[in-house]
Amino acid sequence: MSDAMRQLATRRLIYACAMWGLSFPAGKALLMVQAESAPGHGTWLYTAAGMTARFAIAAVIVCLMLAGLGRLRGIRRQEWVQGIGVALFGGLGMLFQLDGLAHTEASTSAFLTQGSIIFIPLITAYMKKALPQRQEVAAVVLALFGVAVLAGFDGSRLQLGRGEAETLIAALFFTGHILWLERPAFHENDPLRVSLVMFAGIAALCLPLTWYHDPGLANAAASLSSLPAWGFIAILIGPCTLLAFLWMNRWQRHVTATTAGLIYCFEPVFASLQALILPGLFSTWAGLDYPNETLTSRLLTGGSLVLAANLLMQWRGSASRMNEHGV
Repeated sequence: MSDAMRQLATRRLIYACAMWGLSFPAGKALLMVQAESAPGHGTWLYTAAGMTARFAIAAVIVCLMLAGLGRLRGIRRQEWVQGIGVALFGGLGMLFQLDGLAHTEASTSAFLTQGSIIFIPLITAYMKKALPQRQEVAAVVLALFGVAVLAGFDGSRLQLGRGEAETLIAALFFTGHILWLERPAFHENDPLRVSLVMFAGIAALCLPLTWYHDPGLANAAASLSSLPAWGFIAILIGPCTLLAFLWMNRWQRHVTATTAGLIYCFEPVFASLQALILPGLFSTWAGLDYPNETLTSRLLTGGSLVLAANLLMQWRGSASRMNEHGV
């Protein structure tokens, strides 16, 4: 594969990270609007209802796109397999991530989501029956310290808060998502058809969960009945789903899973920057009490450690590539 193609793929994945960064403040604002429109229900209902609407509408839009292009018929078996796999990994990951987002700050959630950068090399090492390199171990230690600082980990209690714990579970599912996309058997698949299966699969996964928490869906519908709710859903559908996931499904195949995990570390950077500005704008428009976040010492210290771990992993990967080419 040419360097030009890898560079293009890298740029597209960075753009996807910028869109996902937007999903953190927008998703948190949506949860707040839902809680005001249908008060007294758990965050799982709001999360499942919002995701059902988001991905069902995205699936309809992609279906219309494929029909217009004449590519709707004849979805291949491997496209079904890949689409269902990323729907399960991505859908479960987002459910835990969004519910966790209701119990922690958007920037903290964005950083903890990047636990996949640590999980990927560890799982890869296990599958290859080879011990991780020293640099990988050092990166894991740095990241663990960073996660502890970001999550406000209390060593005397040996537990994390609900939001942080759920976000780490989400990171495990996102690791599966990244590794599933890397499988060589899927490289000839049509990414638009895979995305259709993925979006429809996530909606199908979330609808029963919504029904479980709200038989009849009356409260779920009420939580999404306001104009601000649909404004935030539109943000989550457009840039955060149709652009970001289509770019991911189209371009990740051109880089390795470890490289993709490193690129996705741009996501918390974009999320943190946007969380400094957007909550106040969203509050003004939707009548919320959602203040802008600030650069706290916890965020700076923990985020710096997590980013240092990512940079160490990137340095290790660069060194390995130079050795392979005799540099």
